[in-house]
Amino acid sequence: MKKLWEKNYEVNAEIERFTVGRDREMDLYLAPYDVLGSMAHITMLESIGLLEASELKPLLAELKEIYALCQRGEFRIEDGVEDVHSQVELMLTRRLGDMGKKIHSGRSRNDQVLVDLKLFTRHELSEIAEDVKALFDELIEKSEQNKDVLMPGYTHLQIAMPSSFGLWFGAYAESLADDMLFLQAAYRMTNRNPLGSAAGYGSSFPLNRQMTTDLLGFDTMNYNVVYAQMGRGKMERNVGFALATIAGTLAKMAFDACLFNSQNFGFVRLPKECTTGSSIMPHKKNPDVFELIRAKCNKLQALPQQVTLIMNNLPAGYFRDLQIIKEVFLPAFDELKDCLRICAYIINNIEVRKDILDNTMYDAIFSVEEVNRLAAAGMPFRDAYKKVGLDIEAGTFTPDKNIHHTHEGSIGNLCNDRICQLMDATLQGFGFERARAAEAKLLS
Repeated sequence: MKKLWEKNYEVNAEIERFTVGRDREMDLYLAPYDVLGSMAHITMLESIGLLEASELKPLLAELKEIYALCQRGEFRIEDGVEDVHSQVELMLTRRLGDMGKKIHSGRSRNDQVLVDLKLFTRHELSEIAEDVKALFDELIEKSEQNKDVLMPGYTHLQIAMPSSFGLWFGAYAESLADDMLFLQAAYRMTNRNPLGSAAGYGSSFPLNRQMTTDLLGFDTMNYNVVYAQMGRGKMERNVGFALATIAGTLAKMAFDACLFNSQNFGFVRLPKECTTGSSIMPHKKNPDVFELIRAKCNKLQALPQQVTLIMNNLPAGYFRDLQIIKEVFLPAFDELKDCLRICAYIINNIEVRKDILDNTMYDAIFSVEEVNRLAAAGMPFRDAYKKVGLDIEAGTFTPDKNIHHTHEGSIGNLCNDRICQLMDATLQGFGFERARAAEAKLLS
C-alpha cells in the first residue's frame, strides 16, 4: 500500500520494518485524538473555503463513526498502512472517494501527531488527577480515623520520637497535594494548540488557528510555529517529571507499608486477599502488591530522563528520533493509574495496630517529651537533655506517655482540613471542563 509520502520507488522492506518499529502499535493510543484533531481541522478548512459545506458534513459524519470505532476498541491499523493518520485518511477515502483526500490540506503529519499527543496527554492527565484525588481522599480518611493511634517515628531507622498513624497517612496525602501542583503545570503546558504549525514552518493557506484552538478546547495555541515543533519531546519530558513526582510519593509509601507489614514491625496488616504465599513456606503472606508498586513507580521515575536522553541536543525541526519517545511515554499513564488505583484500594482496607507503644522497647521515644517537660519547668534545655540521657543509660528513665502536641501539623493538630484546601484549590485550577465541553460539542 502506498505511503502518503511515497514517490516512484519502493522502500527496502527491512528498512521499512526498522523505521516503522512499534509506531503502529503506539498509534492505537492516539487514534481517537487523531479523529478529533481532524474534525476540528476540516471544520476550519471549510470556514476558509478549502472545503465545501457539502463535503464537510459527510466527512464529519464518517469521522464520528471512526471515533465510535475507537471508543469500542475496534479500530485497527491495517497491514501495509504506515500509521494512524494514513489509516484514518484511507477509511475516509474508501467511503467518500477523493473527498477523503482533502483533509490533509494545510497540515503535516508533524503537527498532526503533535495535536494527537497533546489531546491524548491532557485526557490522561485528567484521569491521573482524578486517581490522585481518590487516593488522597482515602489517605485523609485513614488519617482522621487513626489520628489518636500512636506509633514510633524513626530517624536513621532508629526509634526517635512519638508519631501517629494520623501523621503517617496525612503526610502522604499532603505529598500528593504538592504533586498535584506539578501535574497542573504539566497540564497547562500541554493544553496549547500546535495545529497549523504544519512541518514547523507554517502554511501558505490562510489557516484560522484560533478556530481550531477553540474547537478543541485548548487554553491557547503554541503561537510560534517553530516552537510548536520544538515542543515535541519537551512536553513529554515535562509531563514525565509530573508523573515521576507522583510515582516517588507512591514508591516511598510502598516501602513504608512493606516495612510496617513485616513481623519485625507488625504495625499494619494488609488484607489477606491482597497478599501472596510461598511455594514452600506455609506461613507467608507477602506484600507483593506494594513491592510491585514500588518497582513500577521507581521505573516511572526514570521517564523524564529517558525522554531527555532521546530528544536531548536535537536542533530545531523534526527528527525521527522523536518517534521513540512514544514507546516510553504513552504506556506510562496506564501504569501509573494502575498503581494509584491499587494503592487506594489497599489503603482503604489496611488495618493498623493500636497498641504498638505498649511495648517497653519503644519507651525511649518519649525522652524528648521529658526533656521538654523539664525545660518548660525552668531547667536549662542542655541540663535537661543531659539528665534524661543519663537516666536512660542508667535504666531509670520512666516515660510519660500522655503527650500533648498542639502546634500546626503535629500529632494533636493534623491540619488535614488545610491540606484538603490545598488540594481542592489546585484541582480547580486545571480547567478540565473547558476541554471536555469542547470535545463533546465537536462530537455532537
